[in-house]
Parts: sequence; structure tokens; C-alpha cells
Amino acid sequence: MNIPQTSNASPPPRNALAAIFENSPWQHAIESVARELFLGKAVLQSAEYGDRWEVIRREDMSTVDWLRLVYRDATWVTQVNGVMAEQATGRMSGVPTSSSTMPSLVVRMLEAAEIREDDKVLEIGTGTGYSTALMCHRLGDGKVTSIEYDPVVAARAHDAIQAAGYAPTLAVGDGLAGYADNAEYDRLITTCSVRYIPVPWIWQVRDGGTVTTPMAGWMGGVAFAHLTLDDAGNANGRFLSDDLYFMTARPHLPHPLASTLMPRGEPRESRIDPRILDDSTGLFVAQLGAPSAQRAGLGDETILLDVATGSQASTRKAEGGGWVVQQHGPLRLWDAVEDAIGIWQQAGSPHQSGFGLTVTPSWQRVWLGDVDGPSWDLPA
Repeated sequence: MNIPQTSNASPPPRNALAAIFENSPWQHAIESVARELFLGKAVLQSAEYGDRWEVIRREDMSTVDWLRLVYRDATWVTQVNGVMAEQATGRMSGVPTSSSTMPSLVVRMLEAAEIREDDKVLEIGTGTGYSTALMCHRLGDGKVTSIEYDPVVAARAHDAIQAAGYAPTLAVGDGLAGYADNAEYDRLITTCSVRYIPVPWIWQVRDGGTVTTPMAGWMGGVAFAHLTLDDAGNANGRFLSDDLYFMTARPHLPHPLASTLMPRGEPRESRIDPRILDDSTGLFVAQLGAPSAQRAGLGDETILLDVATGSQASTRKAEGGGWVVQQHGPLRLWDAVEDAIGIWQQAGSPHQSGFGLTVTPSWQRVWLGDVDGPSWDLPA
């Protein structure tokens, strides 16, 4: 087991971590909230493979080593495939389903939401409860509502938040439906990424209030949205310059891919270099063009698949230079990707922050440059 090592120095105090946030309005909360309460008795760290995890148990470490681990500016996985870290009997395989996010990322999220002392906040995704406690410390218990989908995660968060001395409104349920009982909210933030903005969120935020959430599509492209509600009940805003994202909300995850993907269709020359999808913004733009597609492969050999229709597109390097694409099925996935990438490149290939999002009760649209620019509908 790769347990972090320590020197003879004393463990770093909470204010050593808080020093990272000097001059931030969240510095005192970081200093005051004991992160060790929210990590439980064990955490998981990545083993030699990306989907393999090994457990680090509190009981196997000295207090000094455990506190050094706790007060790193690091993300610690607390659940994989619904199994809590303390329940792990050995190495695990799977996808993280809950974690204690690195404090600097938590604070970036809170700062991006522009939360002020008098704001009433709804948090989607309680997780370990650490960010919930930070908000309680700064805003007061009565200003904070948090909802968690997983009842086991929610129960542990409840105990940790209570042990830290806070008593916000905590609910167990589908965060994509928000929490109407305490509406209206000044700020809605999420600790999960979503594919589109759930309409109940904009119903539960006051006019002039904001929704701040990472977004992630089925190809893996991400963007960080900050939207403001207008008096007509619509939300408008731009994606932020931070490349910030969290685990995707479980109902917004893509469908499982087929085990075999075979290139089919008449080959033609690709209008774009498939390696543009290895760029984070390029992938985000490609996803706008083909939002129902999932991506397999990297670089020259990229495969796109739409599970619902069976549509596929695959690329490969041509012998004489350039790239060849083959497509089949009712959706011409690569055609749509080429069109979107072409529009983006003609605009100078801006970062995601060059795009914005408009959300109404009946449609959601990402636009480039301004609201009258080129646009793509999200699959709401």
C-alpha cells in the first residue's frame, strides 16, 4: 500500500491549508472547519491502473500521517461504484461515485458562484458535506440547503456536519429536481457535472439569482456555466474561464457502449484533423455538434457512436496524408462534428469562455460569441 510518508515535523495545521486562500472570503471557513471529520475512517487512492483503487485506512496510520493526508490540497475518493472506502476489502475496480474534492477546487467553485454573506444557497450534491460546512460557517445554518442522491453518502455527511457543529437543511433525493421546500434561492451550486440544466433549478432560483455548475457531455467535453435568472424565468450567462468539473450526476451519464465497434460506410477524406478532439475546447465543440455521440479511441483513430440509433463514425490516417472517415447509420456524426469545428475555427478557436448558454423552460442553447451568434441545442 502506498501510504504517504512523513518526516519528524509536526502535522500541518488547518491554517496551513487556509494560507492557500489568503485574502479569500472563505479563508476563515477553511481554517475553522475540520476536514478530517468528512473523510471518515478510510479513503481510496488510484492504484497502477486508472480504474483500480486501493484503500488507505485511518487505523493503519499514525495521527500525524493521517492529518498530513487530510490537509493536503488533494481530492480523496470515498466511494467507488457505490461501495464506501471503509467497506473495501482490498483493491477495487470501478468508477468513483463520491469524493472529498480538493479544497482549492471547492473554494474556486464557491468564489465563482459569487456567494455573499446574506445569500440563501441550494447545493446539489452534499457528498462528504465539507463544502456544505464551509457555507454554514460563513453564511449560517439557516441559509444553506443541500441535497444528496445517495442515502449512504447522505447519512455519513449528516453525521460529519453535525459533528462539526452545523445544522443546515439536509435532504436525500434527486438533486436534479432541486429542493422546492426552501425556495427561492439566491444561489444554486452543484458538486456534480450535468449534461444540461434541469428546469426545476431555474424555477427555484429568484430573479437575479444565479446557477453555477460544471457541465459535461457524453464525449467528455466540459465547460463551467454561470447563469443569471431574468424576470421572465429564463437563465442566461457565459461559460467561465476555469476548466472546472466534478463527477457527472448519475442520471446524466452516457449509456454503456457496445463491446465491438466496427468501421463501416463509404470512406471519404475528413475535413478536419481528428486530433483536434484531443484539445479540451475542440472536444467541447465536437460534442455540441453531435451531443448524443460517445467517443472511443484517441488521436488519428477516433470512433463516435450513438447508442440509441446505432450510428457510427470512425477515422484513420490516410496512406498519402490526411485522414479518412467512414460513417453509417441515420445520424452523420462526423459531418456534424466537422461543421461545428469549422464554425469554431472560423471564429478564432476561442476557449469555452467564448461561448454562452441560454436556458428556457422549453429549450437550452449554447451560443458562440453572443446570443445572436452560431448556436447548438442541448439535449434537454
